[in-house]
Amino acid sequence: MSNQSVSSWFKNGTPWVWLNAGAVSISLVMVIGLLGLIAVRGLSHFWPADIVVVDYTEPGRAPFQLLGEVVDKETVSALRLKSAGVELPEGQSSAQRFLLKIGNRDYFGLDFRWVVGPWMSEGTYPENVVAVERREWGHFYGYLSAVKESGQLVASNDVAWDELQSRLERANGLVAQIKDIEKHDIGEINHGLESLRLEARQLEIEGVNEGSLQHQEIAQSRQGWNDQYKVLQKELEALYIALNRDQMMMTMSDGREVEIPLSKVVDAYRPNAMSTLDKLAFYFHEVWKFVSGDPREANTEGGIFPAIFGTVMMVLIMAVLVTPFGVVAAVYLKEYATQGPMIRLIRIAVNNLAGVPSIVYGVFGLGFFVYFLGGNIDELFFQASLPSPTFGTPGLLWASLTLAILTVPVVIVATEEGLSRIPRNIREGSLALGATKAETLWRTVLPMAAPAMMTGLILAVARAAGEVAPLMMVGVVKLAPALAVDSIAPYLHLDRQFMHLGFHIYDVGFQSPNVEAARPLVYATALLLVMIIIVLNITAISIRNRLRENSKASEN
Repeated sequence: MSNQSVSSWFKNGTPWVWLNAGAVSISLVMVIGLLGLIAVRGLSHFWPADIVVVDYTEPGRAPFQLLGEVVDKETVSALRLKSAGVELPEGQSSAQRFLLKIGNRDYFGLDFRWVVGPWMSEGTYPENVVAVERREWGHFYGYLSAVKESGQLVASNDVAWDELQSRLERANGLVAQIKDIEKHDIGEINHGLESLRLEARQLEIEGVNEGSLQHQEIAQSRQGWNDQYKVLQKELEALYIALNRDQMMMTMSDGREVEIPLSKVVDAYRPNAMSTLDKLAFYFHEVWKFVSGDPREANTEGGIFPAIFGTVMMVLIMAVLVTPFGVVAAVYLKEYATQGPMIRLIRIAVNNLAGVPSIVYGVFGLGFFVYFLGGNIDELFFQASLPSPTFGTPGLLWASLTLAILTVPVVIVATEEGLSRIPRNIREGSLALGATKAETLWRTVLPMAAPAMMTGLILAVARAAGEVAPLMMVGVVKLAPALAVDSIAPYLHLDRQFMHLGFHIYDVGFQSPNVEAARPLVYATALLLVMIIIVLNITAISIRNRLRENSKASEN
């Protein structure tokens, strides 16, 4: 190729086109690869892995049996193993070691154990090995030996499995009834008693005598709530007695037989005896439990529904708050304000706000919204609750407002860009036909700029859903006892603290006492957060496209 042809090739921009195409392709491959890694690592956690039984003989120790799931394996050098206190046979420079999830943490002291390949026998997969998902202490692995009722043997050996399944279903039904009574019925009673306490406190502040009619009505209402509580307490006592009736006897890999109350068991299954279809059905059941259940065991077990609910609720409230503020500010700057140095300075400030670290917004939200605004609201409207704060403490409302301020520059800039793209002759034509400036803005300009507003909202949602640092100061907690929405008036409780998927990932990944158990949940939660952001964005994009089509139709 001659120098002239190379020069013309560069001048017509072909190399830059290919360079951009290559960069976009590499970015797509990296994003898809990252999502694939997260999906594989997270979703594989719910598959019922086969349980292996091996005989393990360490040098200088008596042989013993191990039973568990193979979670990971790696090849390590003899030098690395020696530093860990493991000596390989002479002449062997490396060996494979396996990470086994052995469970039974309350008996063995740990859930996971690394074992070295040369000291292991060939594994077997007996069909009668049982995996037990417990409400506390994680999984239990062993052999089912018997089922008892109130300490009396009711089934053993081959018939024990079917008996266990029927009694476990009964126990889980009782647990669901107990949780429903404690969460809803007793929760309503507690809310009613707290409301009466606040009413009595308010009367005391107002100087009303204790013998007044209002105090008598409060006392009668309190007695009614207490009577309801006594009835529910007796019902709960009966349910707990029925729940503690059944037990299962399990034999561990070291030969010890232990008793496990069915009240502590979530599920029991035999993965080695399952067919592929059975495992597939179990897999989707586990995924559903993860999505719809509450967390347990310091968030390393159970589900993440409260975190999903809190994330979506916060983003929706933030979107409702940020859109009008951002649109009004953009309309003023573009349509009404006299363009000059002051407006240019404001635009520079708006652009700079988009680059402020999010933790700074968290500090601002804590100081202004929580302490100043919330504290004054408590002083004015919730004196009876003091010194316990109502709005003067981090909560859902303050978290949503903080993220609204964080994302409002994005909405302002996007809306201004949309307003700038509307031809001036459309505004002039509307004014020439007799419409006022407000009517022109409301009926002509804003509908045409609606797709740009939705673009700003999409960007705001995408950023807000993944923010964690400011939320740690203004409302997010490790575990929220109640959702922000329930059946108790006023139904939406903006003062409550909430869980968030982003903070859940941080907490499980970096604050968990059981790192190996938490690792797959980090991947699964991260995948779910990405999917929620994608769903929210797709919904906003579809609305934007519909608005764009309507705008084109009106122009034609």
